[in-house]
Amino acid sequence: AMKDLTKEFDELQNRLYAEGKQSLLIVMQGLDGSGKDGAIKSVFKGINPQGLSVVSFKKPTPEEMGHDFLWRVHKHAPMDGYIQIFNRSHYEEVLVVRVDGYIDDATAQKRFEIINHFEQLLVSNGTQIIKFYMHVSSKEQLERFAERMTVPQKMWKYGPEDLEKHKQREQYIKVYEEALEHCGPDFPWVVVPCDQNWYKEYLILKTIVETLREMNPQYPKAKIDITDPTVKAFIDKYGKK
Repeated sequence: AMKDLTKEFDELQNRLYAEGKQSLLIVMQGLDGSGKDGAIKSVFKGINPQGLSVVSFKKPTPEEMGHDFLWRVHKHAPMDGYIQIFNRSHYEEVLVVRVDGYIDDATAQKRFEIINHFEQLLVSNGTQIIKFYMHVSSKEQLERFAERMTVPQKMWKYGPEDLEKHKQREQYIKVYEEALEHCGPDFPWVVVPCDQNWYKEYLILKTIVETLREMNPQYPKAKIDITDPTVKAFIDKYGKK
């Protein structure tokens, strides 16, 4: 199934890029250890990188902190013809900041409304949005943190804050539930069970392909008149038989 979906994804993305009239924003938001990086690596490996971009939203810089909370995000909205992946996203501004106490519930409620308007703006400009909430169980999350401590290829991902984040797991679940509830009606979330990587990747890829099918991008028509005698003579001479 993955092989067939990847082949179809490649064709749909090529049409999207050639058409240059629509774009796709893919939001990957989830608990630490849910496998956002791995999903991006696996799901998009067969796609033309010319029409694809990935941006990760880490701790805001002083410049970003000096602007409104959507400033650093809006400038990365996808161009026509492109697929843009957000590895974490504007939702960080109603999730982490709430758990860490930087904003209160009243501010979060206002931000939910602003986020909804922001997403409506993108859609009105031809951008389709898919939002994945990637959920990992408590046990699996701890096992993945242990891998970060012991597997050389994954040690770079480990930070002392990982286990602290796990201690705050219930707080994160609560704020995620509210984000899914308040920022879902127009552009609903896809909740992805992430304990099994193969299923996580399959569900994400399947959802993307189904969305692109609905968008139905088309190759542009030729900008020449192939019935023109000069053009026809050129094609007859040099076109492949």
